[in-house]
Amino acid sequence: MKAPADSAVLPAHARLVARDDVWLEGNAVQQLARVAALPGCVRAVGMPDLHAGRGIPIGAAFAFADRVVPELIGGDAGCGVRLVATSIGRAAPDVLERRARQAMEDEPLAECDPRAVFERVWERGARGLAEIDGVPEALARLAAAEPEDGLRPSGDASPYRAGYEGALGSIGGGNHFLEVARVGALRDPASAKALGLSAGELVVVAHSGSRGLGGALGQRWGGAVLQGDAAEPYLGELAGACRFAQANRLLLAYRMLRALGASRASTITGGLDLTHNDVAREAVGGELAWVHRKGAAPARGSDFTVVLGSRGAPSWVMRARDAEAGLRSVAHGAGRKMGRGEAREKIAARYRRRELARTELGGRVVCDDAALLLEEHPDAYKPIEPVIESLVEAGLATPVAPLVPVLTVKR
Repeated sequence: MKAPADSAVLPAHARLVARDDVWLEGNAVQQLARVAALPGCVRAVGMPDLHAGRGIPIGAAFAFADRVVPELIGGDAGCGVRLVATSIGRAAPDVLERRARQAMEDEPLAECDPRAVFERVWERGARGLAEIDGVPEALARLAAAEPEDGLRPSGDASPYRAGYEGALGSIGGGNHFLEVARVGALRDPASAKALGLSAGELVVVAHSGSRGLGGALGQRWGGAVLQGDAAEPYLGELAGACRFAQANRLLLAYRMLRALGASRASTITGGLDLTHNDVAREAVGGELAWVHRKGAAPARGSDFTVVLGSRGAPSWVMRARDAEAGLRSVAHGAGRKMGRGEAREKIAARYRRRELARTELGGRVVCDDAALLLEEHPDAYKPIEPVIESLVEAGLATPVAPLVPVLTVKR
């Protein structure tokens, strides 16, 4: 059911950013209220994609004055999205699908020493891939062009040396995906040009995280509440996990760029990488606070940000408005309206199997997991348009361009 607009469970320092036509799950609002009531929480914002998680709502940002709460980040530490804009305007569907499948089977790091891969990625993130012997030349060039990530130094890696580098370049389950999309009609041509986007041309979108490494981080720090210097070890390890996730997304993007024939520098026109699950020290109410983003895309200054759709609905590139009222964040996607079990049951009754591999927008889906095809069907998600308009009306961001899915890979 939709939560009441004046829900009495929310304390005064918490708010929901959602129009009346955005469905919100009552349990998700209750989870938002529970976190907002924790000691030290000074601001809580539920985005229009808010949905219930395992005790912690997904699609929210929380500011704590004096403490870091690792549980709010959980096991999907570093999850985020990478967008790579290209000058490629056409791709034959059958050829693209075949090449995408092949690209997912190839192992770009097969000639690299696993220990060196882990150490460089943990310390340097995506840029570290350029410093490893055996990395393909085109991938090394992409990695070397990465900007500095601005994160604090990575912490002690010793608890995490357990083969996690083998997951680099993999999508993962759930709502993670790798996609080729086409830029739709521009809403803000000047901003689109600044990011390298042109209407009608193709982009690569990679939505994934730190894989099993993030899960290990979440288990290690569990129910801790960290204040002062006690937070430093966790924050350092979180930085390492975020760098690992950034490198993972670069490898995913590289796979799809190869499928497009667009891995050369001359065919790449722009891009960005955003983290949805992280902690950052930011100004809130005139004081510095620890802002925890749990499935929320950063929207600082006038930076670009991305709100993900589904395989049957466009994602949107937006421009931030540095809105403190939204904790300088926006929704990271459309948000679920069905649980996974419900989706499997209801959607299986609505569609034949072959219909699941095509979308109403004409896109293709590459996924050999029958359950995941059902769980991640567009019908399981909220419509993206009211989510975007909620963000616009709340003054959190302005739309730049839609990205219409052409080929979506799920694993």
